[in-house]
Amino acid sequence: MKAPAAADKGSKMPKLKTKSSAKKRFKISGTGKVIAAQAGKRHGMIKRTNKFIRNQRGTTVLFEGDAKNVKKFFLPNG
Repeated sequence: MKAPAAADKGSKMPKLKTKSSAKKRFKISGTGKVIAAQAGKRHGMIKRTNKFIRNQRGTTVLFEGDAKNVKKFFLPNG
């Protein structure tokens, strides 16, 4: 009689999957920092100043505490 399949593999922890939403929103830099798009540009640009709109272009580096949470919970393999 053959042993159960689980016994063959041993007791391994399951792989951690990266959150699909986090893949699209965050990127890990070469030095380990978390890079994300600037917030606050989805709607309501009429009332924003030109300076605000200009400064919100591109990406930004997340604060250390936020970055730690993103890496731990959303990008475990990042």
